[in-house]
Amino acid sequence: MLTLGQLKEATCSKSTYASKFLPYIIETCDQFSISTPSRMLNFLAQVGHESGGLFYTEELASGSAYEGRKDLGNIEKGDGVRFKGRGLIQITGRTNYKAVSKALGTDFIANPIFLGGKNVIRCNTTQLKNAAESAGWFWDSRHLNALADEIDINKSIDTGNNLVIFKKITKTINGGYNGLPDRLNRYKTGLSYFI
Repeated sequence: MLTLGQLKEATCSKSTYASKFLPYIIETCDQFSISTPSRMLNFLAQVGHESGGLFYTEELASGSAYEGRKDLGNIEKGDGVRFKGRGLIQITGRTNYKAVSKALGTDFIANPIFLGGKNVIRCNTTQLKNAAESAGWFWDSRHLNALADEIDINKSIDTGNNLVIFKKITKTINGGYNGLPDRLNRYKTGLSYFI
């Protein structure tokens, strides 16, 4: 089972934030079979980057840049702001909100803020749970456990197949390689807690 030390180190989070999220991330890891050291470490390093160390549960930008983005399903006026990134892995756009609503049984289309309330300090327990669970759903729906299984945590993450696979995971989550050095740093910071 995931420990507070593992969560704190792999996400580079403050203890207070990690403590708030720990029960929900444990549930999420159980629910989505994020159950091996490599799966957990890779998931947490990515979540740590996406959430700024388990702090942010909502994108800082207004979301107006997503207005009219049909590739995100934002077809109605105001969808960009309404369905901006939320959760520990920033779920973005009407299409993703609809998919996560169906998967988790909560209507995030009608209640987008149920996915996160600005940051960990302002979130209620429902938002903390949904922020964690939605990240697990995203990870699972993109088959990222299978990619994490290809990473050998006993070898360097900075070279060879490990780096290739880590970059694939990053691109699947981010659409590119934004923050790659930070994501790698979080992985390396947490590594000793998983081997």
